[in-house]
Amino acid sequence: MKKAILISVMLVMLFLISGCGRLESTAKHRVVVVTKALDSEWWMTVKQGAEAAAREHPDVQLAVLAPEREINIDQQVAILEDQILKKVSALAVAPAGASEVIPVLSKAKAAGIPVLLMDTDAPWPDRVSFIALDNRLGGELVGEHIVKELGGTGKVAVIRGILGISTHEDRIMGFQEAIAQAPGIQLITIQPANSERTLGMTVMENMLTSHPDLKAVFATNDQMALGAMEALAARNLTRKIVLVGFDATKEAVRAVKTGQMQGTVAGHGFEMGRQAVEAAIKAINGEPIEKQIDIRPTLVTKENADQFLK
Repeated sequence: MKKAILISVMLVMLFLISGCGRLESTAKHRVVVVTKALDSEWWMTVKQGAEAAAREHPDVQLAVLAPEREINIDQQVAILEDQILKKVSALAVAPAGASEVIPVLSKAKAAGIPVLLMDTDAPWPDRVSFIALDNRLGGELVGEHIVKELGGTGKVAVIRGILGISTHEDRIMGFQEAIAQAPGIQLITIQPANSERTLGMTVMENMLTSHPDLKAVFATNDQMALGAMEALAARNLTRKIVLVGFDATKEAVRAVKTGQMQGTVAGHGFEMGRQAVEAAIKAINGEPIEKQIDIRPTLVTKENADQFLK
């Protein structure tokens, strides 16, 4: 009896193992998207777009991976090293550190793995394509909006993401170009908060102490903007200081609708994730791909907030 049971168990295990093998074999290609983090609505939206694209291709297995925080550059490098060892079919990467990831991206290329960059560019000419928002234009939209809100005069500040990251550099550049058209607008400080909400609140508190005559703040992502919003509320300054974010996360858009923030920029993360996976699949199949795929930003204000909450 025991022998019969043992044989039955072995047969069931053999069936399960062979069944798993057949399931895995249905996916001929493995595409891996490596973002800077998955701790915010923005990156989760990018993930959802990538997953939507992968569902249209049954022969593709998708994984979306990320370090715990955007500042954990070494962790992102370790993730990429691991995926190269696993011989994935293609990588779509949002570099957490533009220069730090270049050596590992070169390893991927040497291993025959096509690499696409998304969201943030890096000085690496071997990328197959770069899929990103026009961040400079997004910054311009914010600058123009703040100039309008202030009537062309007042002191403004910027709370920015990690130093050296091109997305934030471009947003600030576009913002500065826009406010330069209004001589009455004075940019008094730019301070980093590493794209983190808690740090954004702390930086905002410090700015309010150092610059009590501050009239407007541009936070280069919504997490920092939401932290800044909490600092303004604590000092009863909601609606008294213009606050504009970037990414159009649902929480930020709701804040815009209620007047706690005066704007945010939609970066269309879903579309970015979708386009990145579609481009990766084209690279695997040897199809032509544009060297740069631009996504146009949209300014979200109280007037159009509802369409971004659907």
